[in-house]
Amino acid sequence: MGILPLIDAASAELTEIYRDLHAHPEIGFTEVRTAGIVAKSLRDMGVDEVHEGIAKTGVVAIIKGKGTGPRRIGLRADMDALPIDEETNLPYASKNAGVMHACGHDAHTTMLLGAARHLVETRNFDGTAVLIFQPAEEGLGGARGMLQEGLFDRFPVDEVYGMHNYPNGEPGKVGICKGTAMAGAAFFDITISGRGSHAAMPQQSRDPVVIGSALVGQIQTVLSRNLAPLDSAVISITQFHAGAAYNVIPKDATLSGTIRYFKDDVYELAETRISELCKGLSIAYGVDITPEFRNIFDVLVNDDQLSDAYMEAAADVVGVENISDKVQPATGSEDFADMLKQVPGAYCMVGHAGTMPLHNPGFVLDTDMLPIGASILARIVERRMPTAN
Repeated sequence: MGILPLIDAASAELTEIYRDLHAHPEIGFTEVRTAGIVAKSLRDMGVDEVHEGIAKTGVVAIIKGKGTGPRRIGLRADMDALPIDEETNLPYASKNAGVMHACGHDAHTTMLLGAARHLVETRNFDGTAVLIFQPAEEGLGGARGMLQEGLFDRFPVDEVYGMHNYPNGEPGKVGICKGTAMAGAAFFDITISGRGSHAAMPQQSRDPVVIGSALVGQIQTVLSRNLAPLDSAVISITQFHAGAAYNVIPKDATLSGTIRYFKDDVYELAETRISELCKGLSIAYGVDITPEFRNIFDVLVNDDQLSDAYMEAAADVVGVENISDKVQPATGSEDFADMLKQVPGAYCMVGHAGTMPLHNPGFVLDTDMLPIGASILARIVERRMPTAN
């Protein structure tokens, strides 16, 4: 079958939409321009309903098929960018200083718009397609925000599907990990309240830098000496802030980091042990050490049967030789997991010619993937809600 004809014919337009979104990136919950373009494009296409302002900037569109069947399939794309200075030198590089679409959400939005065009013009399905344009995926809780505002109560779906670009240098390759596919994630901040002094008289201090350094080392033993070898998790300290002068031992220090996990009990273990280490060092050094934890992402779990259905839809577009259901679980996180906790569905990866990593200032997305992703999204709707012959 290949790329769907209506989407293929609109490839140049999709590329222009993508480049415009790329040049005007917006951080989570501030995607006002992006959401406006999405809503206008959907209305211009002739979708049946457009709902704006869900979790501040989220947009939901409703497209009804030829039949009147009760089934409803959800398709989701994220819209937000990252706080990164772009270094690609592309002619359509970011015009917003310090903000960049370094994860390809501009492409995800564009692909869902491409799928919408096909579905509106053909309506070759029996049921209702619910298109979800989500804000604030990058650790800011956009999915949870939409769910808290009644996303699936207002717009119920039987299944929901998402996708992400994968800069692996293998254009047209589509993969999925059945079952547990992406890690849950929590962020943590640890505040050490010590005693400052002159740097020449450290005996008068309770040095938070020394204490923080010891804590960093001990946190690394949480997994190596507490977690079963066949379980998996990651704890990374990503920030250490203390002091502002060469000759002053500071009073306070803060550590920050992330925990990535595939089982809730593993996360509970990590949080408990870090808290206990903080308490122990607090007593040992005579200082206050306060940890705070924030769960940001749930573990993403793909439904086995719907994963197969998704790959069958992808095979219609890229060929069965270019699909795989053997992708390994990833320690990265994705807040589509929150939607999958409420509704069964699946999340796949679509390869493209780019090879610079995601979240890198030099990331470049291969726009040839746009009609591929759009076609796969449209096909899963048609396959899961076929019209009567």
